[in-house]
Amino acid sequence: MTDETLDMVDLDDAYANAAHIPGAEAYPLRWRQAAHEWRMARAAAGRARLNLPYGPRTRQRFDLFLPEGPAEGVVVFVHGGYWRAFGRQDWSHLAAGGVAHGVAVALPSHTLAPRARIGAITREIASALTAIAAETTGPIHLAGHSAGGHLVARMLCRDVPLSAEVSARLGRVLMISPLGDLRPLMRTRINDDLRLDMPEAEAESPVLAPSRRLVPAHVWVGAGERPAFLEQARALADRWGVPLAIAPGRHHFNVIDDLCDPESTMVKTLLGRG
Repeated sequence: MTDETLDMVDLDDAYANAAHIPGAEAYPLRWRQAAHEWRMARAAAGRARLNLPYGPRTRQRFDLFLPEGPAEGVVVFVHGGYWRAFGRQDWSHLAAGGVAHGVAVALPSHTLAPRARIGAITREIASALTAIAAETTGPIHLAGHSAGGHLVARMLCRDVPLSAEVSARLGRVLMISPLGDLRPLMRTRINDDLRLDMPEAEAESPVLAPSRRLVPAHVWVGAGERPAFLEQARALADRWGVPLAIAPGRHHFNVIDDLCDPESTMVKTLLGRG
């Protein structure tokens, strides 16, 4: 085995979350069921607007969940899955914490790799923000997990085009277990789908962004996550000079659970109400 092959094997393990989480295989079904039940309950109450388009492609859609009274802004949650898995319908239940605070919550899907490269997915999320802004009023808060943490971080990078109106409405940004430096992923098998080359990895890495929109931001990561994700979180927080929270007892799959709880520190941090 060559040194290059050994390096790839080591990085594959470094970024393999499921292999190091007991019972990991049960999580996707659990998420999907919780999301379905919550989404159907909100739809039955007339508090859900589903499958709204932000572009012509099949996955360029978002769901919007509304609070009981007038919404005091909107949270946009961007899901993870290494840019190549999941969709908005797997995460509807994560809107519960924001909705309970009187805030609308939007969850967009995006085209998955390998059908789209990461640069194209970044542009899709920017288009989603524009469409969500047109359907809502008040501040736009962003939250994203893992690859979604990368995507919401990218919305703060000035090379990503957002209208002056949308930029002015950006409120707070919560980057949960974010991938801020994409260069290591070039040396993993994940890149079979991502197809990153060095120019795209550098351009799409928030830690390398030459300038960013000055919006309050916070990095959040589970204390029990893989060392690579802890390093990624620290690097992004240090590079951007923003707070870093390391949540005890949380790993990469359950670190997002607190978005369901309106009394959680995570939700209050996202909304600036803590």
